[in-house]
Amino acid sequence: MRTERVTVSLPAELVTEARNAVQRGAARSISAYIAEAVSARQLRDRSLAALADLYGGPPPPAELAEARRTLRLVPPAAAV
Repeated sequence: MRTERVTVSLPAELVTEARNAVQRGAARSISAYIAEAVSARQLRDRSLAALADLYGGPPPPAELAEARRTLRLVPPAAAV
């Protein structure tokens, strides 16, 4: 995959978490850590779009909450 350099501003806490992930060996680099997060967000957005197609609109919040509990997923992070 082709890469492109971009500049972003992030809350200091998120940068610390990314650096810690690199130090622990959980990510190759801060760029890799952020790329993985963006990829996960894109997958989430595509999944929600597929559900919206099935439901004819956004899935009911109660059903999403039940699915998250069943799958043991944490609630989505607030948009930055």
